[in-house]
Amino acid sequence: QMPGTARHDREMAIQAKRNLSKTTDPVERLRLQCLARGSAGIKGLGRVFRIMDDDNSRTLDFKEFVKGLNDYAMMIDKEEAQQIFQIFDKDGSGTIDFDEFLVTLRPPMSNARKEIIMQAFRKLDKTGDGIITIEDLREVYNAKHHPKYQNGDWTEDQVFRAFLDNFDSPYDKDGKVTTEEFMNYYAGVSASIDTDVYFIVMMKNAWKL
Repeated sequence: QMPGTARHDREMAIQAKRNLSKTTDPVERLRLQCLARGSAGIKGLGRVFRIMDDDNSRTLDFKEFVKGLNDYAMMIDKEEAQQIFQIFDKDGSGTIDFDEFLVTLRPPMSNARKEIIMQAFRKLDKTGDGIITIEDLREVYNAKHHPKYQNGDWTEDQVFRAFLDNFDSPYDKDGKVTTEEFMNYYAGVSASIDTDVYFIVMMKNAWKL
């Protein structure tokens, strides 16, 4: 059976919506709005920014930043956006580095959690090239046990693809999962789990580590 990703996703989204009404910190509010869309919410925002970055500078000015938030339908007023922008524009240059922005937006995780996530990634990445593909999954996961394969709805490849889509960015599903995507996904899941011990046990059971 695949790890119970959908259930954690739902729990996390509900929790994020609940916490949203309690917090006034602008960065935390943006983080929670992303998480309310599920584990891939932060990645989705990154994708919007990437599309807007026409000159590949990997930076955004304030106008682009606000437009990105609007395009992604984030409920943030201009004043709040200004506060967030100033937090990230540390040198006052009028631009922010959006990779740094996304890493900061990711819910913080202890090293113990990061390590167990990387263990799971390495187990799946059979070819060791830093990307999980359908080929990698063939080695570690038997699709023939999947109910949709058994009732004839899906082929083996469709089972694998559905599995990868869990971790892939919702706006950029390419059937490949990078370390960053895997880490972003589990940062989302991690946000809904209080203790390191429980998170590690869940990961070990899910991936037989």
